[in-house]
Amino acid sequence: MACWLLVLCLSGAAQAATPGGASCTVQVLSVAAAQGDDQGNRPEAGPWQAVTLPDDWSRRWPQHDGTVWYRLQWQRDCAAGQRMPVALTLRSVIMAGEVFVNDQRLWRDSQLSEPLSRSWNMPRYWHLPEGLLHEGVNTLWVRVVGLAVQSPGLGPVYLGDEASARQLYEELLWTNRSLFVLNLTVSAVLGGLFFCIWVIRREQRIFGWYAAMALCWVLFIANILMTSPWPFSTTLMAARFNGIALVMYVTCFCVFVWRFGGQSLPRLEKALWLLTAALVALMALAPDARVGNAQLVAVLSTATVFFLNCLQFQLHALRTRRPEHVWLAASLLIFMLAGAHDLLIMLKLIGETPAWTPLTSVVTTLCMSVVLGLRHARSVRRIERFNLELAEGIERARGELATTLEREHALALTNSRLQDRLQIAHDLHDGLGGSLVRMMAMVEQASTPLQGPQFLSMLKLLRDDLRQTIDNGSSAGIKVPATPQEWIAPLRHRFTQLFDELDVACTWHFAAQWRTPPSALQCMALTRLVEESLTNVVKHSRARHVQVELQQPQPDSLELNIEDDGIGFDVLAVQRAGVSVGMRSMHARIARVGGQLEVVSLPGCTRLVARLALQREVPASV
Repeated sequence: MACWLLVLCLSGAAQAATPGGASCTVQVLSVAAAQGDDQGNRPEAGPWQAVTLPDDWSRRWPQHDGTVWYRLQWQRDCAAGQRMPVALTLRSVIMAGEVFVNDQRLWRDSQLSEPLSRSWNMPRYWHLPEGLLHEGVNTLWVRVVGLAVQSPGLGPVYLGDEASARQLYEELLWTNRSLFVLNLTVSAVLGGLFFCIWVIRREQRIFGWYAAMALCWVLFIANILMTSPWPFSTTLMAARFNGIALVMYVTCFCVFVWRFGGQSLPRLEKALWLLTAALVALMALAPDARVGNAQLVAVLSTATVFFLNCLQFQLHALRTRRPEHVWLAASLLIFMLAGAHDLLIMLKLIGETPAWTPLTSVVTTLCMSVVLGLRHARSVRRIERFNLELAEGIERARGELATTLEREHALALTNSRLQDRLQIAHDLHDGLGGSLVRMMAMVEQASTPLQGPQFLSMLKLLRDDLRQTIDNGSSAGIKVPATPQEWIAPLRHRFTQLFDELDVACTWHFAAQWRTPPSALQCMALTRLVEESLTNVVKHSRARHVQVELQQPQPDSLELNIEDDGIGFDVLAVQRAGVSVGMRSMHARIARVGGQLEVVSLPGCTRLVARLALQREVPASV
């Protein structure tokens, strides 16, 4: 491609094979430039100055903003009777322009006044109609409109055969447009992917910085590719924007590299942000006449920062020796070479060659794919290691839990045995103990010695009480009597006989039916309460009258009252001393079935009131 670009010389020849086999040449006779007026009129008289393409008129007319006309005179040199179709390839017009062939307009940019169209990176190709061409000398007129701060001028021009001109145009289109579009697309896709990763996992800040870097780069490249002035109102505004995008790109790039490498450089990072703020302010606030200088300062400053950061990361990768760091360091070397090459082209320190920066998109894709793969592999290894440690921890915890459960099971068994023993003690005290007390009272107060049948009756009664204690150790299976009368009948029979022998009057008041029957456990607790209470009356009270009453003031409540006219006792003193097993047993039993026991005792009146809350049965729906 470089050989075609050399055809821009002041006098050169392009050759093509004619259909008849003879050779034709297109000979450029002269290339000249002259300033034009604001109305775009062609300066017929000049002064015309000979130039060499590509041309930057700011070197010749440093303060000139507006129009410059380029005049290329050329002719075809063919054998008699032969004509060669001629094509024209234009590499760039900086910034906007129009083309004439022998005073006939061939093409014109849409905006030749502010804001200007941007044709500086857009190659053009035309087949020159034969009707526009003259025999002998032809003239190609190119009007260029630009600003001195933007290095305005005309790029390389090729006049020659159609095939060669078309091939050159396609090569220029690939290097100046397609590669940039490819770079922009890859950068946008990677930036979008990393942005999504960052949104999902905010702690992965390196992905967020890469997305910010990609966004700035996409804005920078998009502004290079744009041929329309939209959305900027002036050409210099677009230049300012592009400079700011480049500065922000390099800053985000540096922070991304530092975060990726796990580097903590707070002072350097602060200095970087201060420099960024200064360059952004310079680009935004520089006078229009100094925008070019501001751009140069921004480009040189950011290029220096970019190269220094790439170099320091090479040293960092050598220290860490981590695969992803080494891979990124190698990729940064490629970026450095491409950036240095394009910077030298921009500073016009080397000849016109295609930019290398657009080609780095492929390297970027490969680099980030490998980096993500390495990171994913490391994450998988870390997860596997974590799972192994977790499994070992679970196994240890399972062993410790088994040991703890065994210990708790042993304690639970011990506690269960103690509770069983305590329950048996209460049952023996309340049931069999009461029977023994009654029999002892009968023996002591009998006027004549007891006969064999009487002793046998007592022993049978003790046997029945002992059997009831054994069978009712777990009262869940006990059937609740159908009526209160049926429930109290056995106790009433026992104690009425005893009270009659002791000359103690006993009154029993019980309802005929349950409004709401108690549970089996509540029934057992009330039975033990009545036994213990009446036994205490026999043993301690010296009472002459006893009253036992069962009431249901509400369908869901039950109240048992036992009252005697004995000598009474000090309730608080007995509770503080804690020597009465019967008293503790009664309170514990009533509390276990959700009830309350109230004991009031005075000389001449001792009263026990037990209140239970009953659960009403809800009838099943049919």
